[in-house]
Order: sequence, then structure tokens, then C-alpha cells
Amino acid sequence: MQIPVFTIVIIVVFLLLSAIKILKEYQRGVVFRLGRLVGAKGPGIFLIIPFVDKMVKVGLRTVVHDVPPQDIITKDNVSIQVNAVIYFRVMDPEKAIVEVEDYYTATSQLSQTTLRSIIGESELDQVLSERKELNSRLQKILDKHTDPWGIKVSNVEIKHVDLPKDMKRAMAKQAEAERERRAKIINAEGEFQASQKLQEAAAVIQKEPVAIQLRYLQALQDVAVEQNSTTIFPIPIDMIKPFFENQIKKYNKD
Repeated sequence: MQIPVFTIVIIVVFLLLSAIKILKEYQRGVVFRLGRLVGAKGPGIFLIIPFVDKMVKVGLRTVVHDVPPQDIITKDNVSIQVNAVIYFRVMDPEKAIVEVEDYYTATSQLSQTTLRSIIGESELDQVLSERKELNSRLQKILDKHTDPWGIKVSNVEIKHVDLPKDMKRAMAKQAEAERERRAKIINAEGEFQASQKLQEAAAVIQKEPVAIQLRYLQALQDVAVEQNSTTIFPIPIDMIKPFFENQIKKYNKD
């Protein structure tokens, strides 16, 4: 029995279509031949053996993975929620397929456990003020553990730290007390500097008594500028001292 030519043409076309593979610039195809690794192919067009070779596509673009919020107890026993974002990409497609079952899920789970471990070893003040150092530690640990999988973790960023309400109130009180302390210190420093200047001014006046008279006249000039209904003129004792001395001498003579 002869096979129709049309059927043969259809089979040949099907085999050709199955053998021809086209991958984009950011994709690679990991080819297995009868279960054994052949290698990574692509990008562009290439051929595989139908029914013998099996290809698995792998993307090489950077993946942005959002780590879900994790309930963590810090080293100083404060319960917080922390989430983060990690940036990673496949550097070796063969390892990413052969060395781990699902590199995306594995990297995601590893990032969650590492985040919980690093934050749990840190105090709350460190989590809030030393994020750059914590991000660097997270990146190094994740990159070290994912390197055998052909994965490169390029960056890790802690996005948000959610504190309990009572802790937020306590921190607000602490910040307010700190601001009051700084204000008092600044005020005390101002008073100290002013006292030093007054001491210097007193030393100058003591050397030149006429300076107090000039200061008195300047004060009168400043008061005269204001439109006041009543003006009080303080008279220094030094100005009227000669008058009293004359009166005393006159009284003694009498």
C-alpha cells in the first residue's frame, strides 16, 4: 500500500516546523537530547532533532521580584513587618535549568528566609537607620547562594518597615523629647555667648566710663523713635552724683 504524496508532504512540513526554532535576543534554549544536556542555543534561528531533542526556554533579562511582607521579631524583641525587592538575572542558562528545579521560586523563597534572618539579627534602630548596610548584606548572601544556580543577584532594597502603633507613638515621643533637648541646649549656648559679650562690654565700660553716657544717649534716641504717650528716662547715678556731693558739702557747711 502506497502512502499518498500529500500525506508525505504534510509529515515533512510538520517535521521541519518542529525542527526549526527561533529565539529572541534575550532568550536562550537549553537543549536536551534523549535526556542528556546538549547545551544552550540561541538567539536567532537554529535546528533541533524532532522527537529526540527537547528545548527549555530561559529568559536572560533582569527579573524584579517583590518579596512579600514578612513578620519578623528584631534582636531587641520588636515585632515588625518588612518587605523588599530583589533584582536578579540568569547568567548561565544551563545551570539555571539543571542545578535547580525552578530557579525563580527558589530565588524567591531564599530571599524571604534571608530577609527574615538578617532583620532578626538586627536591632530596630539598625533596621531604620542602616538600610544601606543591610541591603548590601542581603545582596551578598543571596548572590553567594544563587551563584551555583547560574543566577546573579545584582541588587536588594528594603522597601518598607511597618511598625506597631504603640512603637510609633513611643518613637514620636522620643523624637519630640530630642527636639526639646536640642532647643534647650541651643538656648543655653545663646545665653552663655550673650553673657560673654556682656562681660566684655562691662570691661570696656569700666575702662572708659564715658561709654555708659554714650550708650544712654543712644537708648534715648531709640525710645524717641517710637510714638509713645509716656516716656521714662532712666538717669544713671553717675550723672547726678556730683549734684548730691555738692548738696552734701553745702549742708555740712551750714
